[in-house]
Amino acid sequence: MKTDTADQHWNDQWAGIEAGSKWLSPEEDVKRWASTLAPGARVLDLGAGVGRHALWLAAQGFDVVALDAAPEGLAEIDKAGGMTTVEARMHALPFEDHDFDNVLSWNVIYHSDEDILLRTIEEIRRVLKPDGSFLGTMLSKRRLPFEQAKYPGREISRNAWVFDAPGTDKIHPHYFCTAAELLALFSGFECRWLEDREHENPGSWHWHLVMERL
Repeated sequence: MKTDTADQHWNDQWAGIEAGSKWLSPEEDVKRWASTLAPGARVLDLGAGVGRHALWLAAQGFDVVALDAAPEGLAEIDKAGGMTTVEARMHALPFEDHDFDNVLSWNVIYHSDEDILLRTIEEIRRVLKPDGSFLGTMLSKRRLPFEQAKYPGREISRNAWVFDAPGTDKIHPHYFCTAAELLALFSGFECRWLEDREHENPGSWHWHLVMERL
């Protein structure tokens, strides 16, 4: 069963992106993280969407590659010009070992089951240089009861859930985890920062994390 299918939903979203969308504004966490990076560092934005972070990072002088599985998002980035875009799956990155100083993946890698997630994390580690940093988000298991209260759902494999929520990406697999489970997933990394944060909607708990490649 293919589980990394949420790009189908997001491809449709990116095709109809409107001016003023929240998906066009970079997150403050990304800006803070960027302030810790070496000037001109080579950065992979894994799951770049319509480029809200990739384009901002490039404007700060970083050497950025924007990767996504949804071509409509990459087409929006291409309209801005001056950016290398790559269409690929997150668990099969078409790059050499140690190709990037840093990797960003915001609200992306949890759209899968544990098998795809582990393969994706290993790919992130592979393309990162030693001591390179990864900034990302994951879904907190604290969020799961809120989703279950809103939609009928079922666990398709350990920690991976799909919900009967037509018109949303929740019909595609999402992975929820505790802090201990998250740290176990990131074998080969040292945790530099981990916070469980509620986003704009009640119950929308996400792990925010910075990991350093060992």
